[in-house]
Amino acid sequence: MSPLDAAFLQAEDEEPGASLAIASIAVFEGPAPTTAEFRAVLTGRLPLIPRYRQKAREVPFDLGPPVWVDGGAFDLDYHLRRTALPAPGGDRELALLMGRLMSARLDRNRPLWEYWLVEGLSDDRWALVSKVHHCMVDGVSGTDLYRVVLDATPEPRPPVTDEWRPAPEPSDLRLTAAAALDAARLPVTALRALAGAARSPAALGRQAWHTVSGLGALATALVPATRSTLSGPPSAERRFAFARASVADVGTVRSVLGGTFNDVALAAVTAGLRRLLLERGELPTAHAVRTLIPVSVRAPGTEDVRDNQVSLLLAELPVHLADPEERLAAVRQEVARLKAEHEAEAGAAVVELARYGPFAAVAASVRLAAHLPQRSIVTVTTNVPGPREPLYALGRRLVEIIPYVPIASRLRLGVAIFSYCGSLTVGITGDYDGAADVEVLAQGIEDGMAELVTLAGARTRTRAPQDSRRTRRTAPRTGSGDAPRPRG
Repeated sequence: MSPLDAAFLQAEDEEPGASLAIASIAVFEGPAPTTAEFRAVLTGRLPLIPRYRQKAREVPFDLGPPVWVDGGAFDLDYHLRRTALPAPGGDRELALLMGRLMSARLDRNRPLWEYWLVEGLSDDRWALVSKVHHCMVDGVSGTDLYRVVLDATPEPRPPVTDEWRPAPEPSDLRLTAAAALDAARLPVTALRALAGAARSPAALGRQAWHTVSGLGALATALVPATRSTLSGPPSAERRFAFARASVADVGTVRSVLGGTFNDVALAAVTAGLRRLLLERGELPTAHAVRTLIPVSVRAPGTEDVRDNQVSLLLAELPVHLADPEERLAAVRQEVARLKAEHEAEAGAAVVELARYGPFAAVAASVRLAAHLPQRSIVTVTTNVPGPREPLYALGRRLVEIIPYVPIASRLRLGVAIFSYCGSLTVGITGDYDGAADVEVLAQGIEDGMAELVTLAGARTRTRAPQDSRRTRRTAPRTGSGDAPRPRG
């Protein structure tokens, strides 16, 4: 594992109430397949996902990062489970189930994933809950798993030939010896990396400047946020809720009011958080919500690499602004500032440098940080683009994907945004004790997006008559009598 992958395991170890698995709910048109039918599909895809048959082994004394080893007698039936929603099988019942499923940790003695087939959804639908530990995938590589397991057409692909034979699991002595050898090679590896970077002094200088600038920006953002009920010690149980919008709605807002896809989505989330604070009787202030925004640094074409390749931005969400247009403008300005200050580049550089340091020191830093009462980050907001074309399972069309992001380290709320085939879903993770009102946030996000769409529509209608009059005044005259005469 990379130090970043390992950090998710170590942070989970240090916080007994945390379960650092990421997940999603894929909702399909019915009827639900039998367990045997879906088991056959997974069996035919497992050779394409080697990590699904491996488990994580920690190296003694943290001499090296954890390693992936074959899980021995792999039992697919353990990982593929089935449940059903109570009537009426609507969004509320599905959200309650998701909260329960994500409250439980994955078994470290087995490969770190589970699939839950969920039947009993209303309107003749069924769902697949995919639960995978964060040490294995980030949002991008986790989303790619849908392309591997599912089909691009209603006609299922043939199964892949499986020639897997588990390798013998290494002993602690063997793991220790291999880690010691890797540690001895670290100085040489670091020197080679430095020599390679030195071949382009200009690029190295720019990278160094961006790193220093970004670290300075990250340091100033670590000032404690204004105290509120949004953060505090979380329990071990989770609640879940979700909101819906559309990619077309975001496009409408962008075309009229400006901003990126992420800016518009963040503005809607900001509106929801403002609503939540007001409903709790708290005053939304300018520094009440600092959110961690994961930023993918994954190179194109590496989506199928099962690891984490992310950096971060720390953004102040303008929950103090009541006007939706002002909120969007403030979000745009804040994100642009963070990008100009190179926060993401600095975070990526720190992660890369961790690869060349003694892992014991890196691990000790992560474990220590997990015990510090951080008060700087209030929530996490992640945006993952999903497939634009429809996917299928055993001929059944995938209707929507609802994302789930884990919370820990005094975070009582997490927000995940996901786009698939023109739909936009927002999954809200809440602490069971500290965020019983996650539905308020979900409704606030939907209303925040609706406000922006309504504003964009009104702005378009206001401009249309003016543009029409301007066109009539300035349009060139046509006809032979108005044509310019040639000179000479």
